[in-house]
Amino acid sequence: MKSFTHIIGFEWDEGNLSKNHEKHGVTNSESEDIFFNEPLIIADDLKHSGIETRWYALGKTNTERRLLVVFTIRKERIRIISVRDMNRKEKEIYEKAEKNSPGVQE
Repeated sequence: MKSFTHIIGFEWDEGNLSKNHEKHGVTNSESEDIFFNEPLIIADDLKHSGIETRWYALGKTNTERRLLVVFTIRKERIRIISVRDMNRKEKEIYEKAEKNSPGVQE
């Protein structure tokens, strides 16, 4: 697993600036939110990695919306490729992580 400690921000492709909002109703700020909230699950997206390595992240926004974000790293910035609401299986994985996350009370 790659270390993401060197990340200094986000980079948006002109073509993706409005795509995720139009297609999935997710704003760019919501997409960025998940990287600052816990738990955050990051895994390699081997199926879609080609010329560059891609990852996906499961996380929640500041308003508790649960999202899947596909991204890559360009220099020291996260470049979001796609974002959508989690499906049922992804929610189950995320809920298990939430229960095991330090500081989460039941």
